[in-house]
Amino acid sequence: MSVDLPKVGFISLGCPKATVDSERILTQLRAEGYVITPDYEDANLVVVNTCGFIDEAVTESLDAIGEALAENGKVIVTGCLGARSALILENYPEVLAVTGPDALSEVMTAIHQHLPPQHDPYLDLVPPGGIKLTPRHYAYLKIAEGCNQTCSFCIIPSMRGRLVSRPMDDILEEASKLVSAGVNELLVVSQDTAAYGVDSKYRLDFWQGRPMKRQITELARQLGLLNAWVRLHYVYPYPHVDQLVELMAEGYILPYLDVPLQHASPRILKAMRRPADSENMLRRIAQWRELCPDLTLRSTFIVGFPGETEDDFQQLLRFIEAAQLDRVGAFAYSAVTGARANLLPDPLPEALKEERLARFMEVQRHISAAKLQARIGQIIEVVIDEETDEGLYARSASEAPEIDGLVVVQVPPGSGVMPGDFLEVEITQADDHDLYAIPA
Repeated sequence: MSVDLPKVGFISLGCPKATVDSERILTQLRAEGYVITPDYEDANLVVVNTCGFIDEAVTESLDAIGEALAENGKVIVTGCLGARSALILENYPEVLAVTGPDALSEVMTAIHQHLPPQHDPYLDLVPPGGIKLTPRHYAYLKIAEGCNQTCSFCIIPSMRGRLVSRPMDDILEEASKLVSAGVNELLVVSQDTAAYGVDSKYRLDFWQGRPMKRQITELARQLGLLNAWVRLHYVYPYPHVDQLVELMAEGYILPYLDVPLQHASPRILKAMRRPADSENMLRRIAQWRELCPDLTLRSTFIVGFPGETEDDFQQLLRFIEAAQLDRVGAFAYSAVTGARANLLPDPLPEALKEERLARFMEVQRHISAAKLQARIGQIIEVVIDEETDEGLYARSASEAPEIDGLVVVQVPPGSGVMPGDFLEVEITQADDHDLYAIPA
C-alpha cells in the first residue's frame, strides 16, 4: 500500500556553519521519512535557514521568507536571523514558527506540529554520512557552537551564544562516518576554531578506548589519522596555532591556515577589539612559513571601519605588502544592527569605503598574481570538483572550496576522471586568481 509521505521544501542561506545546521535538519527529516522537494508547489511546508550577520544577509533572508510565504504559504524559520524573532514576526506574522541557530530539536518539534511524520520502513532511507548540501567528496565538520570573542563589529555571540565545544568522540565518530561514506576532504569549521575545548577546560574525552584532551591540536592530530584531507577554517591567532602549523609540516592536516586578521592599524584593531600588534603578527607569519614552507595563508580584512584615517589605511596596505598572503578576502565595513561598532564616532562615507576597498584589492591582486605565476611548472596533487566544458575544475591543498580560486585541468575526452578523484597535474599557466594545468 502506498504512503503519501510528507514533503518539505528547504532553503539554506549563510555560512558553512549554517550549512552544517541545515544538513543536520535534512538528515533528521529523511530519517523520519520526510521527502525533501525543490519545488514550492510540491511542498507541504517550507523551512528557511536564515543568516543575520550583516544587513545584506538580513535582507536576503527576509526576502527568502517572503518568497516562500508567497509561493507556498506555510513557512518555518530557523537560523541566525531567528534569534531576532521580533523582526521576522514584524515583517511576516503569518510564519508558523521561528527558532534560532543550532536548534535541531526545536525545528523538528515545529515540523511535527504542522506536518506530522508518516513512517514507511521501505522509504525511510538516510545515506551513511547523512544528508549533505556539498558535493559528495567534501563536507563541513562543525566542532563547536558560539564564540567567546567580543569583536565590536560582530553580533554572532548574541545570536549563537558563548563557545560550546562538541565532545571529541562525537566529532571523530561523525568524521569517520563521513570518510566511510566517500568524503575525502573534511573542512573543519566553527566561529573560533582554535578555541576548541577552552569552554570545557580541555577536559578528557575518550575515543576508541583512548583518553585524549578536548583541544584543537589533539583533535587535528586524530582527524589527520583518517584517510582524508583536513582543512582548518576561522583560526584565531592564539599562541598554540604554532603547534597546528607543526602538524601541517608533519602532514597530519593540510598546510592551509585561514586566519581572519581584519586590519593592521593598532588603533583600528583596538577599536575592533582584535589583537593589535601587527608587527608581532608579521613575525609570526614568518615563523609559520619557516616551520612549514608549503603553508598557504588566507585572511579577511575590513576596510572603512569607523574612524579609519588615510594613515590607518596605509598601514593596512603596508601590512599586506609585507605579509604577502596567498589568499585574501576584503569587505567594506557594513554597520550590523546591534553591533557595538555602530556607536563609534567618525563613520566613513560609503563612497570612501568603496574607493579604499578597490585600492586594497588592487594591491592584493598583484600579490596574488605574482604568487600564482611562481607556481607555474610545479607538479601538485589536486582533487577534482566538477567536469565542465572548460576542463576539470579542481583544487590543490592551497584552495578551499567556494572561497579560493581553481585549478582548471585540461584532459582529453573520455579520460574517466570523476569528481572526488585525486590527480597529479603540472601547472602550465596562471592568471590573477586561477591556475591552469595538464595531467602530470
